[in-house]
Amino acid sequence: MTATEIPTADDVAVNDNGVAVGRHLLSVAEIGGDAIREILHLTDRFVEIGKRNIPKVPALRGKTVCTLFFEDSTRTRMSFETAAKRLSADITSFSVSSSSVNKGESVRDTIETVQAMGVDAFVVRHRSAGVPWQVTDWVEPHVSVINAGDGWHAHPTQGLLDAYTLLQARAGEAGPDASLDGLHIGLVGDIKHSRVARSDVEIFTALGAKVTLIAPPTLLPPAVETWNVEVSHDFDSMLPQLDVVALLRIQKERMVEALIPSIKEYVDGYGLTPERVSLIRPDVFITHPGPMNRGIEVAVDVLEHHPGALVTRQVTNGVAVRMAVLFLLLGSGVDVT
Repeated sequence: MTATEIPTADDVAVNDNGVAVGRHLLSVAEIGGDAIREILHLTDRFVEIGKRNIPKVPALRGKTVCTLFFEDSTRTRMSFETAAKRLSADITSFSVSSSSVNKGESVRDTIETVQAMGVDAFVVRHRSAGVPWQVTDWVEPHVSVINAGDGWHAHPTQGLLDAYTLLQARAGEAGPDASLDGLHIGLVGDIKHSRVARSDVEIFTALGAKVTLIAPPTLLPPAVETWNVEVSHDFDSMLPQLDVVALLRIQKERMVEALIPSIKEYVDGYGLTPERVSLIRPDVFITHPGPMNRGIEVAVDVLEHHPGALVTRQVTNGVAVRMAVLFLLLGSGVDVT
């Protein structure tokens, strides 16, 4: 298996398989359908590796990956660090709470300081949209930048793992011709503040799915009419039509104004309650990127009892997807068999 890279808007070439490639992964919008399918198909291999007694390969031995998180994270950070370790890379973990950022050090100074110690890739999360793009201007030509979430804007590896999980649940794997044709996916909740929603829409529609945003008007983003989606404010009427219920977290920490009358009213209109679960077919998939606000987006025991709940599988697949991304960006050509 030959290492390739992910295409970006300003740094595009073609790999041996005829797929556009580049140095960074910043958003799903900047990679084409062929590159998306290549990542997802490679993920099949890393899912298999993850089931081994020793789930580790030497593909990135000698490489160093730095997780640079300026915003709190549990799943994404641990997932990237686990992925890098399983590829035999060295890990440098940057903690803002104990760093010189608290003394006034800028993001650029932090990048340049860490880079001087020897880094092959930065995994960057920041509360401000666009920061990972800015970081690409400050790194050396051989260093890759992966966006682990920037503000409300993008979270490409979450979109990739969400798509992979649906492909796996539907067919057992992604395969070389990954497609979500025929699936009607409802993204439910706080679309306005969700970088996951944006990346999910981009990848789901690129793979052929129909997407409906389901939310109160106040939780829809500006210019939603430019998105390649349908919009509904009536969760109950949509439930019987959906093949996937993709729940999103209410991001109270990003709300600077009262966008919903009360939590109770939100639950009444958009929470996945036991009553609403009764309207869902048994073969419908339920996803959530986490962390969940139990009792708000979803009732406490709903996911434990529905056969189509995929939340735990999303977390597991997150490691494999991020292994695929790191291997494609940094891989030395080692066969991962």
